Amino acid sequence: MVSGAEILVRSLSRPTVIDKHGNAWNYHSRSDHHSKVACWGIVFDLLRTSTLFRTHVGSGKVSFGINHQLRDFRNDRKKNLDLVISVSAASAAGGTRTLKNLVDYYLIGLTDVEKSELRSLPELREASVGNVLIALEAKACMTAHQRALPRLYDELNSSHQTIHGAHDLAIAAGFVMVNAAEKFLSPDLNKKHRASDPEWSTHDQPKSVSIVIDKVKQLPRRSKPGMDGYDALSIVVIDCANDGSKVGVVTKPSAPQPQDVYHYASMIDRLRGLYDTRFAQV
Repeated sequence: MVSGAEILVRSLSRPTVIDKHGNAWNYHSRSDHHSKVACWGIVFDLLRTSTLFRTHVGSGKVSFGINHQLRDFRNDRKKNLDLVISVSAASAAGGTRTLKNLVDYYLIGLTDVEKSELRSLPELREASVGNVLIALEAKACMTAHQRALPRLYDELNSSHQTIHGAHDLAIAAGFVMVNAAEKFLSPDLNKKHRASDPEWSTHDQPKSVSIVIDKVKQLPRRSKPGMDGYDALSIVVIDCANDGSKVGVVTKPSAPQPQDVYHYASMIDRLRGLYDTRFAQV
């Protein structure tokens, strides 16, 4: 069983991002909280499903890095990736951050069953990045969907190019969160006057979600090293008004359905299969 999408909305349901005016938000475009929680859930699910990954973690062969800068050797450009899994550098001492204590650091919402399962898993530690095995990039499209598309596409497209320009064998994984709420409280439009005179943004749904999904599906995907594109890519549709209320996962169409290649569970299954076959000799 995988539950990264549920962990994400459970975490976002607690408005923990505080702006300089004292407003508490479920989501803020200038915070990386949502992307870090999404990446945490992906790594947690991979640990749960891949025996080989658990073995590598247990033996200390692999570690993680956050906001790691990759340099694309082919085009000589740099980009920070949300989270990477790499072979532990031989001379690097393990850091103090672990997958387990990031739960408190990022205020990640886990059920009692998930907490128990996390305790039973081997300890994945942060360390200096060696040879990159997996690089994760998480993006969100929460409001002004049409206007956001060019930048969203460009940022996602440059990520897989940078990853494979630096490490062709690395698994490039992308995660896209799309908001299906019909109204949204934008942090940019509601600063000092949020409580007294909130300004709501409205969305034409499900059209807004559909145009984002259609654009994300234009991103190149690859089936083997040496090609261009993402190795694994998922789209998760959520319902977030951003007013402090509960955030939920949307499962009805036009959200990706089970067995769809963009479904979250399909992405985790693909990650597991790629990791188990590509890195058996690590």
